[in-house]
Amino acid sequence: MGKIIAVVNQKGGVGKTTTAVNLTAALKELGQKVLLCDFDPQANATSGMGLDKRKIKYSIYDVVINEVAPEEAIVSTNYGDVLPASADLAGAAVELISAQHRELQLEKALQKVKANYDVIFVDCPPSLELLTLNGLCAADGILVPVQCEYYALEGLSDLMSTLRMVKKRLNPRLEIFGVALTMFDGRTNFSTQVAQEVRRHFPGKVFATVVPRNIRLAEAPSHGIPVTSYDRSSRGSVAYRAMAEEIVKKL
Repeated sequence: MGKIIAVVNQKGGVGKTTTAVNLTAALKELGQKVLLCDFDPQANATSGMGLDKRKIKYSIYDVVINEVAPEEAIVSTNYGDVLPASADLAGAAVELISAQHRELQLEKALQKVKANYDVIFVDCPPSLELLTLNGLCAADGILVPVQCEYYALEGLSDLMSTLRMVKKRLNPRLEIFGVALTMFDGRTNFSTQVAQEVRRHFPGKVFATVVPRNIRLAEAPSHGIPVTSYDRSSRGSVAYRAMAEEIVKKL
């Protein structure tokens, strides 16, 4: 039985989708069966895995709102399987408000395919709203990307209080699976200080691998491929492959 990991941080621009896409690709390279569920209406993870969100037949919206079987919506790519998102997902939060057990609709869908995978990543929106709540209720653990910059810890207390609330009331199995330090700039003392502070806040939870600032990481999405295929020798690619190896050991 696989593990469902929600990639979540309500702060935008922290490398959340980049982390979800590249860990999916890196774990597939390591022989893992991986599914990336794009649960963000921006659908950046979908395009980052090489899919055209305008041409997909079914999306995660159809699965949670129209009860399409998740197997019908999953698309296999060279970098792992994808449960894609589309712009329709933006309206899902409103449509789910009237649904019974509205916060459990994603869990209901993913449980149907969980046994087929070693890991299912859920790329959540950069906010603490109903779609993200669905991601937290579906997950066995969360992976939190934290950028090594001034406002890194701002808002993490809100995320942690939401995590505790969900664990207490809705999903008792929810844990912090890992914290990923992103956008690390080794030329500055400040990045090192932030990394130390994050490790102090999350003892034993922060991956040893740190993802550096890397132009190849920024370029890869425009080509619709993970950086692990776009430039295998780049520092970003090496980092995500090393982090994937850490994840395999944790699993």
